[in-house]
Amino acid sequence: MGLFDGTTLERPVICERCGEDVKVCRCPPVDTHPGKQILAIRLEKRKKGKVVTIIAGFDCSEPQLRETLSALQSQCGSGGSIAESTIELQGDHVAKLPKLLMTRGYRIKK
Repeated sequence: MGLFDGTTLERPVICERCGEDVKVCRCPPVDTHPGKQILAIRLEKRKKGKVVTIIAGFDCSEPQLRETLSALQSQCGSGGSIAESTIELQGDHVAKLPKLLMTRGYRIKK
């Protein structure tokens, strides 16, 4: 019998969100500081000529991502959604998004 048998020091550390061992867990860190995130902005054309601006590279929690989406929607005056840790805004906002995101502390990939 070991010194730490039956205690949390003997058992592997488990992620609270996915239940996997911390060494193999792929969950994004909680509330990563915006200055440590490098975002990529691109334009995508969809069916029937619709244009969508995609912001990828977020590494943050769901509430922080939703708050950023809400702020960008109100500043751009458009709709949007979250899809797989990316923000999709309706319309062409490539010109104004870098400035808006930099004022929020994010870094932009050039």
